Formats: sequence, structure tokens, C-alpha cells
Amino acid sequence: MEIGFYPGCSLNGTSSEYAQSTLALVKAFGITPVEVSDWNCCGATAAHNLNHELAVALPARVLALAEKQGLTELLAPCAACYNRLSVAQHTLNGNETLRNSISEMLQMPLSGKLRILNVMQLIAQHIADKLPEKIVKPFARKVACYYGCLLVRPHDVLQFDRVEDPQSMDKLMAQIGATALDWGYKTECCGAGFSVSRTDVVARLSGKIVKDALDRGAEAIIVACPMCQSNLDMRRPHIDRYLKMKTTIPVMYITQAIGLAVGLSRKELGLGKLFVKAPEPELV
Repeated sequence: MEIGFYPGCSLNGTSSEYAQSTLALVKAFGITPVEVSDWNCCGATAAHNLNHELAVALPARVLALAEKQGLTELLAPCAACYNRLSVAQHTLNGNETLRNSISEMLQMPLSGKLRILNVMQLIAQHIADKLPEKIVKPFARKVACYYGCLLVRPHDVLQFDRVEDPQSMDKLMAQIGATALDWGYKTECCGAGFSVSRTDVVARLSGKIVKDALDRGAEAIIVACPMCQSNLDMRRPHIDRYLKMKTTIPVMYITQAIGLAVGLSRKELGLGKLFVKAPEPELV
């Protein structure tokens, strides 16, 4: 089967390992990703604070291009991209005047019927039922599943999982043999786009996330957002200074964890690009 694929800026650059592991995983299950031709930035993280019409037009162009390619489902692995595409479609479907204006601006029609999926939705709908027969080595680890802010909010638009205690990632990790821990920071903010301008804020917010995961006995933090992964992983020196302790817990994408369980190699999954290395041999 084919499915539309929108990498967005992060997966095409600083979080290329997320794209690498996502593509490797879907192909292992017979899914052919079709990248949206001539895609553009979705406007994350703050375009919607500056110019509403432009903030809608940027993701709307991606949606229009996907529809033009005949795609009916579109995978947006990045949580920010998934959020902006979904919010834009919801806004346009509820405002015919704006939709007509944006469509005229883009010189492309917008039906508003494209199905936008995040990684968990894709795995749950197209991979999960095949997982048991594909597992080579269970991912027998205690994990803290970290959803971050954008995968579940705003709930009235996304209609994805529970806002305060989401379970979709936990269920998928349980399928591959992991123990998903009950913990307090599942949907807390990691500092988001302040990674460069206010690294101190990121260190404090992400530090609390890492510390709670460690306190609960987690051996890995599992994520589905490039911004969250970057803050928790790349900013670990700042986090360690804030916590006044050395932390070595890895922050892995869910696609990497599932990929390991079904026998994909560390190289295929881009695990060598993590700043905090996933330990061996248990995670191979």
C-alpha cells in the first residue's frame, strides 16, 4: 500500500534519524511512502502568532499538493507538523470564505478530506496487527512514553488520545515487550522552540522530565516529536547542570524502538545519531 509522507523541515535536517527510522519501519511492513512533491515548511513553531492567513496558507499548500497527487492519507511524523496541518484543515473546513481565499491564493483546490496521521496512528492502523509475527527480539525495557504538548492538543481539533494521560504510545510499546511506566510528565512542555534563545528554560523544563522518568525507573524515554527529542537529548549537558547530576538515559523515537524489536539494524534506524547513546547489547 502507498501512503503520503510529509517530512517537514526537522526530518529533512536536524532530526534526519526520525525520517530514517520511520521510512525503514514502514517499508519493513510493505508500506510505500510517497513524499509530497515540492512541499514547504508548515509554519511551525510560531507563524500563527504573526500572521493568521499566512499561518493557514503554509500548511494548506502542503495539503493541496498532497490532494493534487491523489493521496488520501498523509503521514506527518513531526508533532508540530501534524498539529499545524490538522489545525489548518480544521480551520479551513469551518470557514468557507477563508478556504476559498486560501485556495485562490494557492491556485489549487482544497477538498478538506485528506486524512492526516501521526506516527502512532499510522502504526496502530497499518502495522500493529502484524507486529507479533515480526518481533525478533522483544524490547524488554522499562520506558517512559513522552508525548509532549502538540500530539494531543488541542483535543477538540486533533481528537487524538487523552489530553492528560494518553495511552496510544504506551500500548504500542507494550506490544513489543516494553513496560510503559505510569509517570507524571507525559504531556508536559520540554521548552519547545526556546532551545536556542532560552536554553536555561529548556534545561529546567526538560530536566524535570528526565528526572521524573529516572525516578520512576525508566531505562529509556520514548518520543514521537523531533523537538522533544532534540531538547531532551541534545541539551543533556545543560539538563545535567540543572539537575546537578550525570544522566545517561537515552531518548529514542518510537520508530527506533519498534524497529529494533522487528530486527532492523541500528544503522538503518539512525541510532548512531543520538547524543545519549542507546546502550548495548540490550537494545540491539
